[in-house]
Amino acid sequence: MKIAQIAPLMESVPPRLYGGTERIVSYLTDELVRLGHDVTLFASGDSVSAANLVPCVPMALRLDANVRDPIPYYMLMLDRVNDLAEDFDILHFHIDQFHFPLFRPMAHRTVTTTHGRQDLPDLRPLYVGFNDMPLVSISDSQRTPIPSANFVATVHHGLPSQSLRPNYEPTGNYLAFLGRISPEKRPDRAIAIARAAGIPLKIAAKVDKVDAAYFHQTIEPLLAGPGIEYIGEIDERAKTEFLGQARALLFPIDWPEPFGLSMIEAMACGTPVLAFRCGSVPEIVDPGVTGVIVDTMDEAIRMLPQVLALDRRTVRQRFEHRFSVARMAKDYVHVYRSLLRRPSLPERDATVARLQPELEKGMN
Repeated sequence: MKIAQIAPLMESVPPRLYGGTERIVSYLTDELVRLGHDVTLFASGDSVSAANLVPCVPMALRLDANVRDPIPYYMLMLDRVNDLAEDFDILHFHIDQFHFPLFRPMAHRTVTTTHGRQDLPDLRPLYVGFNDMPLVSISDSQRTPIPSANFVATVHHGLPSQSLRPNYEPTGNYLAFLGRISPEKRPDRAIAIARAAGIPLKIAAKVDKVDAAYFHQTIEPLLAGPGIEYIGEIDERAKTEFLGQARALLFPIDWPEPFGLSMIEAMACGTPVLAFRCGSVPEIVDPGVTGVIVDTMDEAIRMLPQVLALDRRTVRQRFEHRFSVARMAKDYVHVYRSLLRRPSLPERDATVARLQPELEKGMN
């Protein structure tokens, strides 16, 4: 199959530091290539991929000090994708909804993964107006605010099994918080839980410009007390050590988290998760196996010892079963093939006829 992957331009693929969407695009793209598909990646020029790379900007927009408005660069990228669209069987978008108007005439050959939160009221009329654009959710809970949108599947994220090594006998006597400092991620809860338990907490997280005031006014004063270490943003190489040595990952969110990549990153290291019941959490954490789900701070503090007692080998085994990149890629290939099998326009029928041998092979 000839597949186009259209990535965000804010970060490279994979990202140098933080960037969940770009990381998933990287894992998916490389795995599709490994499976034998002809894949082209539209991304920033500093991206590294096993696929054919079409650079749409010289470098990640977040790292370019001259960039003030990202929209012109997305318009140029989409024009380039449109020029080459006939070269592909499927165009897989990871850029929110920028492409909807331009690619609506070929909606049947597109799929869009909704990586972000979908509970914003401005999105509802958009999905009504473009109800023919096929969507993939990254959790079932992500669909709740827009149940009438054209979702064709839910595909949970997956990671390469070798990207994060398990640690079954950690020596770091600390709890971990990983990701982003923001009000909805609730690092303040993580600090309170750690202090109540008398266990040190290490925070490896980025601070976006929009969250700088929250960090300085709310979180920074809490770092002055004992037992809390703020590390800052870490890269992928540092995650194995950071998560693998931790006794548990704290995921005390207070928003409808679409997925929560750090949860499965911790599981890949054998590290159990203490998470609050929001968004996708009940779909990701297997209670009593890979972690514990709580509803209140009192419950979180009370249940932490049970989290710490979970078997780390079982945590890793469940990760391998549920959240591998191989499973994720196969799920997406199933989505691509199901879209191509749908009866529709003459153009789609011609594509299906050309791919029929491969489709039949995939069904056997």
